[in-house]
Amino acid sequence: MFENSLVQLSLNLYSGSRLLIQRIQAALQDSGLTYPQFLALSILWKEDGLKVHELGHHLNLDSGTLTPLLKKLEAQNLLKRKRGEEDERTVSIHLTYPGKSLQTKTMEAIALLEQELIEEMGEEFNRILPVSEAFLEKLNTLKK
Repeated sequence: MFENSLVQLSLNLYSGSRLLIQRIQAALQDSGLTYPQFLALSILWKEDGLKVHELGHHLNLDSGTLTPLLKKLEAQNLLKRKRGEEDERTVSIHLTYPGKSLQTKTMEAIALLEQELIEEMGEEFNRILPVSEAFLEKLNTLKK
């Protein structure tokens, strides 16, 4: 299609990401979460109590983009933000009981979607994760 492989790779990643996000959003419909909210919560389900900048690092987002997302999750009573006692510039994020209890329902829906994708894509699904992780890691090291 394109003579330039970088353009083709970029288009494939962009289109594939959009299609995958659409499927994930459909799976998240019952939980009431948006895709970005789901990503933030999925990180906090693994490691509750992160500081805002740490969560931003995991999501590759700056605090200006992350703060509105966290405010919405806090308004939904899924998490609480707490300023540091020693340094008020630091803000830690803690899941509330409703935020913690949403994990099971949400991850069950994601597991069902994953199973569907494995059935639809076969072995290709299992091969893409390690390749995409290595690609992202290399891009992050080049980011300077």
